[in-house]
Amino acid sequence: MGSSARRLLRLVALAAVAATAMAGCGGGGSSTPGTSSTAAASCAKSQLTLLKPGQLTIGTDNPAYPPWYAGGTKSSFWKINDPATGKGYESATAYAVAKQLGFKPSEVHWTYVPFNRSFAPGKKSFDFDINQISYTPQRANAVTFSKSYYDVNQAIVVLKGTKISSVDSIAGLRPFKLGAQVGTTSYDFITSTIKPTTQPAAYQQNAAAVQALKNKQIDGLVVDLPTAFYVTGAQVPNSKVLGQFASGGGAGYFAMVFAKGNSLAACVDQALAKLRANGTLKQFQQQWLAKATGAPVLK
Repeated sequence: MGSSARRLLRLVALAAVAATAMAGCGGGGSSTPGTSSTAAASCAKSQLTLLKPGQLTIGTDNPAYPPWYAGGTKSSFWKINDPATGKGYESATAYAVAKQLGFKPSEVHWTYVPFNRSFAPGKKSFDFDINQISYTPQRANAVTFSKSYYDVNQAIVVLKGTKISSVDSIAGLRPFKLGAQVGTTSYDFITSTIKPTTQPAAYQQNAAAVQALKNKQIDGLVVDLPTAFYVTGAQVPNSKVLGQFASGGGAGYFAMVFAKGNSLAACVDQALAKLRANGTLKQFQQQWLAKATGAPVLK
């Protein structure tokens, strides 16, 4: 065998060794999560891409509102609910996902992240953010989203006894002054689907939009359906959920947000699939979101 042939055989052998090592490290980027032992190995706790080794850092906004968070304030920092209670739909879901990933509750750390900052381009201060963030293709240009942890419709809250309170169609809403938090799919829904004749009001936080409805500065407040029931039940006296909007034009679904390209998202998707299959997410919905039913559909 000539020297050139021996060199060729050595190169082939080295390539085979490199390919085997890459497979053992989860380097197969084309693998579908959950369909191979390689993908499963990459979701081992020690292999996860985290801000801090051994700690799962979860972001959400402050205040953390019911029914997404519950249990009262445990510290002076969190204005309404401390997300670390494990109560409320999003807190319970976050801890259930953390458990699937191998984290104890004591290894979960919550951090405050303003809503609009969670899906803005740039470095992230969290491993994932959970804060009623709807998936949109535009947002997905800057961050990575998980699969759905809650499919949701938009809804509108109005004050009882006002002119808008007798409206029963989307067309009937158009002459009225509507409002929502800026940067949300609720605000986008107003401009793209309802298309009111008056420029809708945009607020930096949902609390300001709620106050505007209280003060009659707007006629209707557009939010997701579970939040609408919380607004009527705890925030705005003499208000009601006028109706919800059919799937497809509303929020679509809520998803967890990750830094763009973070492989942790695929592992969270696996965890969510298990929680959906074993009925955990349905149980959480019944426990925390059961009141968000019965609103008429406006067409």
